[in-house]
Amino acid sequence: MIESRDDTLRLAEKIALLPLTSRFSFVFKASYMKDNRSSGESYRGPGIDEGLRILESVRETVGCPVISDVHTIEEAAQASEVLDIVQIPAFLCRQTRILETAGKHARAVNIKKGQFLSPDAMKLAAEKVRKAGGENILLTERGTTFGYNDLVVDFRGVATMKTFGWPVIFDVTHSLQKPGELGERSGGQPELASVMARAAASVPCDGLFIETHPDPKNAKSDAASMLPLENFEDLLESVLGVFAATRD
Repeated sequence: MIESRDDTLRLAEKIALLPLTSRFSFVFKASYMKDNRSSGESYRGPGIDEGLRILESVRETVGCPVISDVHTIEEAAQASEVLDIVQIPAFLCRQTRILETAGKHARAVNIKKGQFLSPDAMKLAAEKVRKAGGENILLTERGTTFGYNDLVVDFRGVATMKTFGWPVIFDVTHSLQKPGELGERSGGQPELASVMARAAASVPCDGLFIETHPDPKNAKSDAASMLPLENFEDLLESVLGVFAATRD
């Protein structure tokens, strides 16, 4: 999540400068607003107007594409004017009008699979975007609800969604969340990030979504599942061989 303009630019620049980053298509993600928070008292971001200005600065300064979440049809239309990719949050992946608006206006649309949906159901979500005019679609696996306060990843879902004909991204850190586990915030298991990333690469998935922060314990969102920035490059190194082997 966008915490401030300076912090956001600094993080994007640090990631872009990693030697390994140049070997991937690096897209920078930060939310201008987090509407799905455990507590109503939690920080939700700077809002769409300021947030989009910051993300536009990231693209101009760092030179990478930018992506953020939308939550309403009005946001989807407005954000499409700035973002390279509009993201549909997992809890909104069945909201037809949001999907259709993104499909009509966005350059590309990333749909996160709902924690409550089967992989097969995501084909219908993607079709809503396609029929509205969207040609560039990505699907993201981020785990499935497994009882209270837990998620489980069935990697068969990544393979299933790949048969639909669109790239499939694996969300490493959100898949390790423990939703609402800590009362007013979610828990997580970031120590398992490399394991999950390598498993997804072995399917193979088409890309990785990884939340990282220079000081996770003080992050204003998803602190318990955030990968420390100092471990980010090591994680990428750990999956390089797997990606190479599964694409031969």
